[in-house]
This record gives sequence, structure tokens and C-alpha cells, in this order.
Amino acid sequence: MSSAAPVRFLKGHGTENDFVIIPDPDGALDLPAAAVARLCDRRAGIGGDGLLRVVRSAAHPEARAMAGEAEWFMDYRNADGSVAEMCGNGVRVFARHLARAGLAEAGELAVATRAGVRRVHLAKDGDVTVRMGAARLPAGPEPSVTVAVGGRTWPARNVNMGNPHAVAFVADLAHAGDLRTAPAVTPAAAYPEGVNVEFVVDRGPRHVALRVHERGSGETRSCGTGACAVMVAAARRDGADPAADGVPVTYTVDVPGGRLVITEHADGGIEMTGPAVIVAEGTVDPALLTASPGAGVPNG
Repeated sequence: MSSAAPVRFLKGHGTENDFVIIPDPDGALDLPAAAVARLCDRRAGIGGDGLLRVVRSAAHPEARAMAGEAEWFMDYRNADGSVAEMCGNGVRVFARHLARAGLAEAGELAVATRAGVRRVHLAKDGDVTVRMGAARLPAGPEPSVTVAVGGRTWPARNVNMGNPHAVAFVADLAHAGDLRTAPAVTPAAAYPEGVNVEFVVDRGPRHVALRVHERGSGETRSCGTGACAVMVAAARRDGADPAADGVPVTYTVDVPGGRLVITEHADGGIEMTGPAVIVAEGTVDPALLTASPGAGVPNG
């Protein structure tokens, strides 16, 4: 693709976790971290919690091995341009885009991610369900992990949903502070590649609410993998373990941007259901992808 050609984009969100979507089926675009950060900038760019590049699995070196299972690869980046393994809300929005663009039909489809292939059920005009895989919990005794904000400290549960999470149950979501900066998590060695931190309160039986700081993005209105991690942490706290007792368990998880319904099955698999919406589309001035950080993009 010519460096001077306009670059097509779409904007979408899942429970107000919003994304810049860049269709690049042949993997022709060079999207370095600085360019992604400019696209995700809410004042100087399009604005988003992250970026979803839509690439055929066969055209991307990280996804070629999955091309037999999933035609499309979700190349997900955080708002600061850093690479991330998975994004549950992002997968739903990614699937909605594929259907809207005529690249997939409603029903069952597979999406390749850096955390592996994710199976998606896409309703024509409704919610999207993603099979998120199984949570990974530390083997053996639960290690001591703590989260601290503004002089308050809480124990946290280490849950991996293809990306790392520290889940802390608190008395009031306001205790998480402004979440513009990352909460302190110790020991740092528990999360060598950084961590997403969830603060959780109870709303009722099998009903919780959260706020989240996503590594590389700050506080976001929703986090799909974080909501799944919270559901698992809440279930274990409440004595539910479907893999051990064979009984599926479902929690409602409220996020600042809406509501997700999450079920853990007896085989350990987790399903997340929620909305996914495409709200806009257009073209990006290619100068936005090449201008030096902080530079203005010339008109015309």
C-alpha cells in the first residue's frame, strides 16, 4: 500500500471499551507503536482504548499457524501502542466488524489472537458471545499479591485470561482512586510483563461491579478479560468451582460502560456475552501514521 494512500478505519465499542479498527487484510500496513498511539489519542487522533488491526491469519507471522482454524487474526494493540495478547471486548467488536463487512456470517466463527483461537457466536442484531478459554490460576498455594492505592492496600487474586490480572475486592469502588496511573502491585515479579488491575464490589448474589486499570491504556470503561478474571475470582471466593463440582456458574458483571454476563462451565471454559457496536467509519490522513510525535498533521 502506498504511504500516501488514505487508510480506512472504523470505530467500535463493546460496553464502551472503544477501539480504532484498521482493516489490513494482506498485512501491508506498517503500524509502529508511535503510530498506534497517535491513532488512539483522544485529542490529536481518532481516540480509543486500543486498536484492532484486521489481518488474514495467513498474512501475519504470529498467526500463520492458526490459519487453518481461523481466517482472521486480531492484531490487538493497547492505546500506548504496546502489543497485547487478548481483549475480550475487542474480539466481540472484531467479530461484529467482520459480519458488517461481509467477511463472516452470523453464527459461529473463529478469531485468531495472540492468546490462541477464540470461538465466537455472533447474533445478527444482538449480543456477541465469546468462548474465552479457561482461566489459569497459579499452581499450588495462592501466592501473596497485594494492590495499593492512596495508602489503602488489598490482597489480590492472580488470574490469567490469556493476559494477566490482579483482582482485588474492595468496600467501595471510589477507593480505587482516579486510576490514571497504574496501582502499585507487589511483588512485581508476579507480573513480569505488567498487569491489568480490577477493583470489585458486590451488588447482589452472583452479581458484581468493577473498575479497571488496563496496562498501557489506563482506566477503561470495560475490560472483557478483566470481567472474566473477576468472575473467576468471585466464584472461587464464593466456593464455586465448576471444574471441581461439575456445576456451571454464571455471574453478572457490571462495568462502567454497561453489563456483561459470564459463565464458567464444568470443562473450565468461560463464555462472555455482551454488546458490540460499530459507530463510525472513514479514512485517516496517512500523515497521522508518519508524523513525528506531537507534530500537527498538515491539512490537504
